[in-house]
Formats: sequence, structure tokens, C-alpha cells
Amino acid sequence: MSGVQPVIDPVRSPNIAPPPGAHITPTGVEFCVYAGHASAVELCLFAESGAERREPLLKHSDGHWSAHVEGVGSGQRYGYRVSGEWSPREGLRHNPAKLLVDPYARAVDGGLTWCPEVFGHVVDESFAGDGETRDDRDSAPYVPRSVVLGDAFDWGEDRPPHVAWQDTVIYETHVVSLTKTLPDVPEHLRGTYAGVAHPATIAHLKRLGVTSVELLPVHTFISEPHVAVAGLSNYWGYNTLGFFAPQARYARADDPQGVLDEIKGMVKLLHAEGIEVLLDVVYNHSCEDGSYDGPTVSLRGLDNRVYYRLDEQGRDVDVTGCGNSVDLNHPVPMRLVLDSLRYWVQEVHVDGFRFDLAVTLGRGRSGEFHPDHPFLMALRTDPVLAGTKLIAEPWDVGPDGWRTGQFPPPFSEWNDKFRDTVRTFWLTDLARDFAREPGEGVHDLATRLAGSGDLFGSGHRSPLASINFVGAHDGFTLADLTAYDHKRNEANGEGNRDGSDNNHSWNHGVEGDDDASAEVVAVRRRSMRNLLATLLMSSGVPMISGGDELGLTQGGNNNPYCQDNEISWYDWDLADWQQDLLETTAFLTRLRAEHTVLRQRQFFPGDPVDGDEFAAVHWHGTDGSVLTAEQWENGRTRTMSVVFDGADVGDSRLLMVLHGSADNETVTLPQQRGVGRWNLLWHSAAERPDQVQEVVVEVGAGYDARAASFAIFEGRP
Repeated sequence: MSGVQPVIDPVRSPNIAPPPGAHITPTGVEFCVYAGHASAVELCLFAESGAERREPLLKHSDGHWSAHVEGVGSGQRYGYRVSGEWSPREGLRHNPAKLLVDPYARAVDGGLTWCPEVFGHVVDESFAGDGETRDDRDSAPYVPRSVVLGDAFDWGEDRPPHVAWQDTVIYETHVVSLTKTLPDVPEHLRGTYAGVAHPATIAHLKRLGVTSVELLPVHTFISEPHVAVAGLSNYWGYNTLGFFAPQARYARADDPQGVLDEIKGMVKLLHAEGIEVLLDVVYNHSCEDGSYDGPTVSLRGLDNRVYYRLDEQGRDVDVTGCGNSVDLNHPVPMRLVLDSLRYWVQEVHVDGFRFDLAVTLGRGRSGEFHPDHPFLMALRTDPVLAGTKLIAEPWDVGPDGWRTGQFPPPFSEWNDKFRDTVRTFWLTDLARDFAREPGEGVHDLATRLAGSGDLFGSGHRSPLASINFVGAHDGFTLADLTAYDHKRNEANGEGNRDGSDNNHSWNHGVEGDDDASAEVVAVRRRSMRNLLATLLMSSGVPMISGGDELGLTQGGNNNPYCQDNEISWYDWDLADWQQDLLETTAFLTRLRAEHTVLRQRQFFPGDPVDGDEFAAVHWHGTDGSVLTAEQWENGRTRTMSVVFDGADVGDSRLLMVLHGSADNETVTLPQQRGVGRWNLLWHSAAERPDQVQEVVVEVGAGYDARAASFAIFEGRP
């Protein structure tokens, strides 16, 4: 006799479905899944032997299907089979031969074996009509299982750190890369969630001044077909299969409950040290790729027409570059994403999210981006999510996909203009200056230093909306920016066609590391320090790309998404110069923490360009006078002194000299009210902070700036 009972809650109408997912009850498990266009849905329960038992689900009026199964509980493996019309032209792709992963599964056990004969949609060019035939071979042997799990965990006195935005220093890293070779982490914990929370890892983060760790995707994901066929694997994780389930291979634990407990334990231990955990989340597309060349493993088999954006021929509308786009204009996928986000906050205690290709999430039914899209409105008003850190990657690859500065508060955004401007000033324009050619000047750089008011200066936003970065997982490392003009991605197996060609990098005259002279190496290292200083001294929220503080190289590969090896792993066997760079980065983050004026909550008041002497920021040329309009627009202007006046925020005045010229030059330090002298705090010509000698320069006197260097002074009476 079947153990399945219809789900009837005495306080809920029989037509109202229970919450989606698999929820443990006192007598069993309540299963619920959405398949709005299906004619039947079967729950597939798997025994330890692998034997499959199928039970029919009850359909509710809203398109959900459910059943209560007695006698099962935590650890139960399961999946779904969905029957219905097969009509690709209408977006309907039901096929009970496909075992489907529950989108709400708290854990996913096993991997997906890519086999084109099983998962690919068989194309028959002679077939009239839809152009596709259905593959009815059973996919169960090749598909991972969903797993029932409970939420019990001893959180003790865990509290979110609630680091204020103005005090935030983000460290973007991959769970595996960070600790895979870290010597002080026990070998069995390296490359795991537990390794991230090990005291040795935490000690490094705290030494560096990090307040918030942003982890590359930890949702369960699979490799793309072409990657798997090439004998590689997806390493970064931007190919989600399960929006609730943590990636099992990042755990030391080898059972689903242990995996979930381990990631919770990681969060708890980081919180105990005052460090927030932010997750890079991928809701814009799924791992099912395009309808012709991708697998049917979850959403597509449940209700392709509801979960994905489709055109009039039932084909995927791809604004992500990944084969499909999740359609958040429909309440079912929107609820899925919101439920997932709430789960990670309420049950895993994470502190915020970075939304990959966030423009896709805000595109309306006609494809245009709306800052007031219902999903973005929901994030801003949800009582659970509105208090978390919300970060948008403000672009996708669809029409009008670049939207930096256009997300609503309280979103912050990755500021790609900051990245490109800072790289241009210190690298490509410096190369032009060596060639005695004009560059782009200092106007845009000044805007980035002051918080990018051109992007975030309206609509109740502030400099804190700008996530400043010079490097990220996607692109050259800091060291490679200074060593390569051209990417070297051959190891990815795509003929070096993948990855960006627009890197704003400069090799300082020699491509790569092999033939670089000592002089070239010295200038490269100074360039790294210049880039880091600009990042950490600018208004906005700095994000350090993990490994940049160590001067790590990826050998010129600017897209190692499929490199789970030494290309991506941090090498902790540090040379002296790498230790020096680490000390420099830590010094700069401390300097930022000590000076409120570097952590502006609002844009600097006053108008320095029009000569307002009471403005809180001033820009000066090499002669100490205020930059003229002609100098602002002159591409040969390579030096700029900026004074941040901290009087309004209870701080001192800081002077920064950004000398981007190929030549040494004496720079006259400007006069400022109440300042009699400028005391040197740091300059980039020094390999490490303790090599900076005490220098005091009277206002109006000259400072000998080294070619391509950054200097920081504090004003004294």
C-alpha cells in the first residue's frame, strides 16, 4: 500500500499548495514542486541500493503538485518526473524520461554525467514542424539526486557583524583557491568551507583588514557540456543547478547533512571574528544552457515556458551569454529566487549577496531594464533581505545591457568605470607617456577618487553605492595587469578566443615574466602599489581581488573559469617582494580605517572646480595651484594633487599626490587653511611601509616625486 497521502492542512484549503520543496514533518516529508503545464508529476524516491519508487503527486489549482510521504525523513534521495505536452515551438518540453532535480532541494548528491546521446535534444533536420524529437531514454543513471535535509544547527550566540558600508573592505575569493596550498591549514581542510574558517585563514584576512569575504558561487553547479567534453571542469561555479544546495565538493564532509553543517560552521566562525560572508549568486541563468545543446535536469523539464524567457518560436532569449535567461517577470521563478535568498540569510546566516549579471534580473516583459522591476522592488522591501548587503553586477550581454549607476538604493554596484579609469591612468596612459604621447588626462580619475558622483550622485545614493575594484576573478590579476598586454588563455581549450581583449593593462615593455629585467620588475611592482593605493584611498567601498595582495600571477590567463589547478590556486610560498606587497596592502587598509575622510558617507560638499575655498576636496597641479579647466581637459596632464578635508567628519586633511608621469618631477605641495606643513605617511616608491622615511614639507614647498608614484601626506598646523 502506498505511503503517499494527499496534503491536507486543516488551516489551509485543499486547493492551496504547501511551501515548495521537501519539508520534514512529525510523520514523514511533505513534497511540493511547481509544474504548471504538466499533466502528471511523479515523485521518485531512491533506496540506498538505487532502486526507484514512484508515487503520483496531487495537483493544486495554482500549478503546484504535492504529496505527504510517511515513513521517510532526512537523508532521503529523491527527484521528479513530469509528463505533459512535448511542443518545443510552444515552449513545452515535458518528458518523464528525464529525472529532474528539485529546484528547492537543500542538498544535491552526486554529479551529472554529460552524455550527448542522453541529454542532448536530438535534432532531425528533415522533421517538419518543431524541428526536434524527444529523447525518451531514461536519464536517471546520469543525474544527481535531491536530498531531504532538516535545518537544525547549533548557532549558539551567532550574530551578524553588520559592518557599516563606510567601514567595509571586501575580499573576493574562491573557496578552493584561498586555502588549497595554505601551509598552516591542515591538509585535509585545504580547499574547503572549513579551511576558509580555519584560524590561519582568518588571521590572514584580519591582518589584511578585510571586513567582508565575498565567495564565488557556492550554490550547487555543474560543468558546461563543452567544458566536460574537453576534459576540464567548471571551477568558478557560474552554472547553477540548485539555488538552495551548497556545492558539496567544497566540503570536508562527505554526506549532505555534513556539507550543510560545514558551510554554516564556516559562517559562524567568521562571524565570531567580525567578518561578514557575502555570496556571489547566479540567478540570471541556470545550468541547462540553450534548449538545443543543453541538458534537461530541472527547470526546463518542470515548466520551460514559465522559468525561462522564450521567443515566439519557443527558443531561449539569451541576454546572459550562457544559453538561457531565467524569467523573473513570472511569480514562480521570482518566488524561487526570493525564497532562496531568504533561506541563505535565515538558515545559513549569510550577510549579503553579489548578483551576477543583475541587469537580467531587472528586465521587463519587453526586455528593457527597469530600476523599479518587481524583483528589485521586492529585494528593497523584503523584511529579511532589505537589511543585507545587496551588490549588483550592473550589466549583461543583452541590448542596452550596461547599466552602471542605474540600480536603485540600497543597492551598491560593481564600478567598472573605476576599474578601467584607474588602470588607464597607471598603466596604458603611463605607457603613452613613456612614448611621449598624450593620454586621457586626470579628469575622470578625479571623479573616481571622489566617489563617482557622475554615476551615483543622484537618486538618494552616495559614494557607498560604488564598489571600487581594479581586479576581480574575471580578468587579469594585479600582477598580470603589469606583465601582459595580451591574454594567454590557451589552457582553456577555446583557442584563446575566450576572455576580454580590453584589459587596460601594460607589460612595461616586456611580455610576461621570463625576460623582464630588474628595472622592469621594479617599475611593475611600483605600478601594483599605485593601483592598490588608488583603490584603498578612494571614496566608495573597496574590493580586493583575492591573491592580489600577494602579487599572484595566472600566467596571463584572464579567464581561468575552468582551471581547478595551480593557475587559480593561491601560491603561499611568498618571495620577499610578495611579503612586502602584503605589508603594503595591510598598511593601506589600516590607513583607511584610521581616517574617516577616506570613508565618506556622502559626497564631498562644495565645488572645488569653481574655486570654492570651503569645498572639502581640492585638486591641484604640479605648481600647487588649483587645476585650470585647460589642465583638466589636457591629455598630457599626468600629475594631480588632491586634498581631502576631513574637518566636517572630525578628521585631519589628507593630501595625495598621484604622479603618473614617466619622469621624476618636483611637485609643489598646495596651501590649505590651517595647514602649515605636510607630513609624509607613505609613498609607492618604497617596497614596504617601514622603508618610508620621515619627510616634512612646508606648504608651498616642493616634493620630489618619483616617476609613476603615489604619495600620501597628512596636514599639520
